[in-house]
Amino acid sequence: MARRKVEDVRVDDGPGLDELVRRLEAGGGFTAKGVGEGVGILARILGDKGMTRFLSFPADIVATGTRGVLAELIRDGHVDAVITTCGTLDHDIARAFRPYYHGAWNLDDAQLHAQGLYRLGNLVIPEGNYGPPVERFLQPLLRKLWAKGTRALATRDLVWAIGEALGPKRGEGSIARAAFERKVPVFVPGITDGAVGSQLWLFWQDHRTFSVDLMADEQALSDLVFGAKRSGAVMLGGGISKHHTIWWNQFRDGLDAALYITTAVEWDGSLSGARTREAISWGKLKPKAEHTTVEGDVTVLFPLMVGAALERLRG
Repeated sequence: MARRKVEDVRVDDGPGLDELVRRLEAGGGFTAKGVGEGVGILARILGDKGMTRFLSFPADIVATGTRGVLAELIRDGHVDAVITTCGTLDHDIARAFRPYYHGAWNLDDAQLHAQGLYRLGNLVIPEGNYGPPVERFLQPLLRKLWAKGTRALATRDLVWAIGEALGPKRGEGSIARAAFERKVPVFVPGITDGAVGSQLWLFWQDHRTFSVDLMADEQALSDLVFGAKRSGAVMLGGGISKHHTIWWNQFRDGLDAALYITTAVEWDGSLSGARTREAISWGKLKPKAEHTTVEGDVTVLFPLMVGAALERLRG
C-alpha cells in the first residue's frame, strides 16, 4: 500500500464546505476520511446526468430539518428515483400543516404520554399535529380520486397525488410536492406501515374494490433498472428502503456507484449494518463499483456532504 502522509487540518482561514471536506480527508481522521471519500462519490453520482440515481432513506429523518435537503435534491434534478418508507409520507404531510418541536432525549416518556405528546428521539410531536392532519388531508383526497374513477394506484402515483393536492404554498419544503413538480417517482414498498397506510385501510373499509398496486411499482422499478446505462445509489440508513434499492439493481449486475451512511453495526449480520462491500457478494454492487460506507448520524453528515458536493459541482 502506498504511503500517504497525514496532514493537519486548518480551519483558521474559514474554508468553504468543499475545501474543509478535502482537508478532512487529507487529515486521515477516522470518520472524517470516510466523509471526504463519500463526498467525492456523492458529487460524481449527483453530477452524472447519464446515471439513473436512486435515493433511499427511512422516515425518521423527515421529522427533522434534513427533510429540506432531501426535497432540494429532488426538486433540483439530482435524483431520478426515491425509495422510502410509509412514515416519510406521514411526516411530510403532517409537517405541511403543523409544526414539530425540539425536545430532549431524557424527557419523561410517561409524562409526555399523559400530555398527549409523542417523542421521536429528541423531537416532540403533539398528537394533534401528527395523525389528525394526515386523516383530514388524505380522506378527502382519496374520495376525490375515487370519484374520478380511480380503483387502484401505485405508491408513486399516490405520492404525486399528495404532492399535487398540497399545492405550491402548503407544499413548500415537501418531498411529495418536489417529486410531483419534478416528476420523480417515489416508491414506498412498505406502504401499510404508517399513518398513511392506516388511512388507506380505513378508506378501503367502505370502498372494497380500492387497492394499492404494488406490482405496478415493481414494474416501474424494473423499467428504471433495465433502462439504466449506469446506476448509482445514495442510501441513508437501512431497512426496506436500502434493501429494495440494492435488490432491484442486482438484476442489472449491480450498482455502478454507491454511498451508504449508517449508524448500524456490522457484526449482528443485519442488512442495515451491512457495508457496501458485502453487497458485492450478492451481485447488488459491481465488483469494480466506486463505493464507500460512512458511519455516523445522517442528520449531521448528509447536509454537510450534500453542501460540499454541490459546491464541488458548481466548480
